Amino acid sequence: MLFMVIECFKPGKGDEVGLRFRDRGRMMPPGVQYQGSWLVPETGRCFQVMEAPDRALIEEWIGNWADLVDFEVIPVVTSAEYWKLKAEQASKAKS
Repeated sequence: MLFMVIECFKPGKGDEVGLRFRDRGRMMPPGVQYQGSWLVPETGRCFQVMEAPDRALIEEWIGNWADLVDFEVIPVVTSAEYWKLKAEQASKAKS
């Protein structure tokens, strides 16, 4: 499963986030894969795509950062998967 993870650094914690990341890495549990991330330069707000077999592993990863970062997690699919599902639903509706 893919997850869009939106991170907002807690006030005054941006430097600590950077230090922890440099010292300890992403601290992901086995089974979680980092796909990519993008940051808003002015705020440090971060958008990440993570992959995991289920949300429980994402929550475990979040637990390693929750003292410094607030998280929003949104399950997502690729565009190709979305349109394939829509086509399958339309085909079933015609049957």
